Amino acid sequence: MRTRITDILDIRYPLLQGGMAWVSTASLASAVSESGGLGIIGAGGMTPEELREDIREVKALTNHPFGVNLMLLSPYINEHIEVVKEECVPVVTTGAGNPGSLIKEFAEIDILTIPVLSSVMLAKRLERAGARAVIAEGLESGGHIGEVTTMCLVPQMVDALGIPVIAAGGVADGRGIVACFALGAEGVQMGTRFVCSHECAVHRHYKEAILKATDRSTVTTGGATGHPVRCLRNRLTRKFEEMEGRGVCREEIEKLGAGCLKRAVCDGDVNEGSVMAGQISGLIHEIQPVREIVESMVHDAVQTMDTLNQQMKE
Repeated sequence: MRTRITDILDIRYPLLQGGMAWVSTASLASAVSESGGLGIIGAGGMTPEELREDIREVKALTNHPFGVNLMLLSPYINEHIEVVKEECVPVVTTGAGNPGSLIKEFAEIDILTIPVLSSVMLAKRLERAGARAVIAEGLESGGHIGEVTTMCLVPQMVDALGIPVIAAGGVADGRGIVACFALGAEGVQMGTRFVCSHECAVHRHYKEAILKATDRSTVTTGGATGHPVRCLRNRLTRKFEEMEGRGVCREEIEKLGAGCLKRAVCDGDVNEGSVMAGQISGLIHEIQPVREIVESMVHDAVQTMDTLNQQMKE
């Protein structure tokens, strides 16, 4: 499973863990890195001091590469950038904005920037700005999403770019990895699957909600604000839908959403909190150690590729 992504990131498997706000803390990120992938701390929701603490904890728990996801719309973004520089974080992924100005700035101190994108046009612009890889995130993902499916976005981005593409959205097992590779991706990023791991520190009610989910359990809300979010259906999403249906102003909708992710992740309120999860939730049936998740996915991917090769020969 060696690709340009494993070479660039110096990891064993081309598997990245999504940098989810309030979810991707040091315990999860370090476990993924120790298991051969790239663990990523989600800075969204953290103060600069909390981010520094998590970075140092990951360094104490693993000698392998790891990353930090920077949410560019965070009120702490400037402070987060300084913490990442001071702590010499090897990899940064970005979301909720255009990181063009950061790519060169980070590269000068040997920090690799990998933008998370849902647009081919922006991907081409960031390749010209010096990006060495991008993450193509389809609308199947949990949390903030774009408008194009992984199945359609990845091959278009692969064809448009000369740098490697990492696929995200709708991947939870070895079959998903092989499918993404068939589309031209050289790595995958997963979020929802790693939420249901022993090392992920989210409230057990959050994990249980994902385990109970089916193929039609997610819904997208927040379209009226320009920042749509995918999460599991509950009382909160019904309130969003009702308000958007009535044409309530953007400010009121954003007010309803304030603090709702933390409410679900930390307090376990899966009725009035935002349980961000991808459409692949219906494929996740158990909580496992991270290493077991990674090794089973790699094994299944290899087995799937062998089976496909044999079928082609026949």
